[in-house]
Amino acid sequence: MKVNKGMVVAAVSVVVLIGGALVGPIMSNVEKPGYEVISADDNIEIRQYGAMIVAEVEVQGPRETAIEDGFKLLADYIFGNNTVQKSIAMTAPVQQQPNEKIAMTAPVQQQAAGDSWKVSFVMPSEFSLNTLPKPNNDRVKLHEIAARRFVAIGFSGTNSNDNLATHEKQLRQYIEKNQIQTTGTPTYAFYNPPGRCPLCGAMKS
Repeated sequence: MKVNKGMVVAAVSVVVLIGGALVGPIMSNVEKPGYEVISADDNIEIRQYGAMIVAEVEVQGPRETAIEDGFKLLADYIFGNNTVQKSIAMTAPVQQQPNEKIAMTAPVQQQAAGDSWKVSFVMPSEFSLNTLPKPNNDRVKLHEIAARRFVAIGFSGTNSNDNLATHEKQLRQYIEKNQIQTTGTPTYAFYNPPGRCPLCGAMKS
């Protein structure tokens, strides 16, 4: 398999597109999942991610509405609507604050699930499933995602449907050209670094 430089992540089983305009500058300094770049081609990369824990909700409706509704439900959980009334702060580095705030990470992720969408936050690396506070809202689910490899594409712009579609098409063309086997549906992961709004798309390979 020939793979060169880039920024959309394609894992052996899922497509992930990552955008930045969703939640504003607050996401600029949070912890982000670590990964190893296996190979790269311009703005497309093959990335190896380790296992991670996510808080996830399933939301009905159009993609733009679903990501907003899902974000609100997850924010409600991390800001204290959990069994120990701890607040998970969007700050980095990850550290314990006097008011017991717990840092969260970026990106915010969104993936189609039939007629609905799954929206998720990656939890701070310091936590395990046993140590995370349990959600009071039974719509919020905590689960671990196994280590996996992605093909990812990075680009600037908003999280509009047109922008996502344009870069997902580029990613799929790259995957087809390089004969990379992938599975699953696209996942969108949103960031908002200062000065630019990177939108990355990824496919699990």
